[in-house]
Amino acid sequence: MSHRPKIPLDAIYAGPKAALRPILEKFLAALAPFGPFEITPKKANVSLRRKKQFAVIGPATNSRIEIGFNMPALDAGPRLEAVPPGGMCPDRVKATAAEQIDNDLPEWARRAYDSAGCAFE
Repeated sequence: MSHRPKIPLDAIYAGPKAALRPILEKFLAALAPFGPFEITPKKANVSLRRKKQFAVIGPATNSRIEIGFNMPALDAGPRLEAVPPGGMCPDRVKATAAEQIDNDLPEWARRAYDSAGCAFE
């Protein structure tokens, strides 16, 4: 996993959104065993990349994070919702607590990770 710049993440998870940072940290910890990937903080979210972006995570509100997965063929359901066409990630999950980063999320993330190719070989 690449180095995590703290200042941009601190800016994203500041003030009323600071309570959401443990969700991000638990999600990143669940992905660590997959292998190398880049963690790129943007203005409002964090992009996770290999050869291409495989997921994005960021605060949607002061009390909820959204995790988007960039890969086709995930089956939408009660937790995994399809996003209207046109965005980078066709599926997303909403989370309000770190406990919601359970077995399903890393499984979906693994499928997206595997489909993103490897820029680190």
